Amino acid sequence: MRLPDIQQLAAPDMAGIDTVIRTQLHSEIVLINQVSEYIIGGGGKRLRPLLHALTARAAGYQGHQHHILAAVVEFIHTATLLHDDVVDASNMRRGRETANQMFGNSAAVLVGDFVYSRAFQMMVGLNSMRIMEVLADATNIIAEGEVLQLMNCRDPEVDEARYLQVIRYKTARLFEAATRLGAILAQVPLDQENALARYGAHLGTAFQVIDDVLDYSGHTAETGKNLGDDLAEGKVTLPLIHVMRTGSEQQAAMIRSIITDPDGSHTDLAAVIDAIESTGALAYSRECAQREVDTALSCLACLPASPYREALAGLADIAISRSS
Repeated sequence: MRLPDIQQLAAPDMAGIDTVIRTQLHSEIVLINQVSEYIIGGGGKRLRPLLHALTARAAGYQGHQHHILAAVVEFIHTATLLHDDVVDASNMRRGRETANQMFGNSAAVLVGDFVYSRAFQMMVGLNSMRIMEVLADATNIIAEGEVLQLMNCRDPEVDEARYLQVIRYKTARLFEAATRLGAILAQVPLDQENALARYGAHLGTAFQVIDDVLDYSGHTAETGKNLGDDLAEGKVTLPLIHVMRTGSEQQAAMIRSIITDPDGSHTDLAAVIDAIESTGALAYSRECAQREVDTALSCLACLPASPYREALAGLADIAISRSS
């Protein structure tokens, strides 16, 4: 199923989710409204809410509480982005200035706190200890992932296992929560719930690996960030790990030198991309992402045939083939 078909299928649910998002982000504090409006108008993919809605429908859910839960998931994601951009000193996301660039670091951090706390207010309103447990655990794991990524920054000894651990904590865990929550709302058996959670986790891992591939192969107009941003921030991602593991001594030494450069000011991006291309690092990374997608697709066997299951399978394929 192509993305326009998926979007059309989910359009009624996404409209309901958008209404919840806009309503729940409102505050009597003017600055919160300004930053919130800037964020939600930023043209994000809303992939995690979409995943939650499609999973709930694919599992047979017929109600409307998934609109609230989808908004909660998106709020948690948004808060992490606000904080991430401050930590990384990022000035561009989705092709425009970040909130911290527009409003300052203090406003971005504090509005991020507001978005987090609003998410927890909303989940309490659902009066489900099981839902609260999933979201509280996911939020805590995401925070651990952020700290792990900080510890890995500018460390050339980061290997594939450490890299994947960060992804599974920082990115994949919220995908997993989104799909698990859809299953919980539908009250499916535990083995089916676990299968759908695994689908989300593997899809989230693939999605992040492809994000890291695009940092060296995408176009700024499509990805919304500058080529080589991750390298400038000292982030050791799979393409770089592959070069250091399989490239020549000179290539490995160059990558290590750039990673350990404290301010990233001596980065020869053209030489880095040449090393990445000559070692097949992007192809290797895509193969790793494809394995994650294949595992994710196998988890969908627990669902009955429906357009919603087809849409979930389509999203997995899109995660691999996307250019932004």
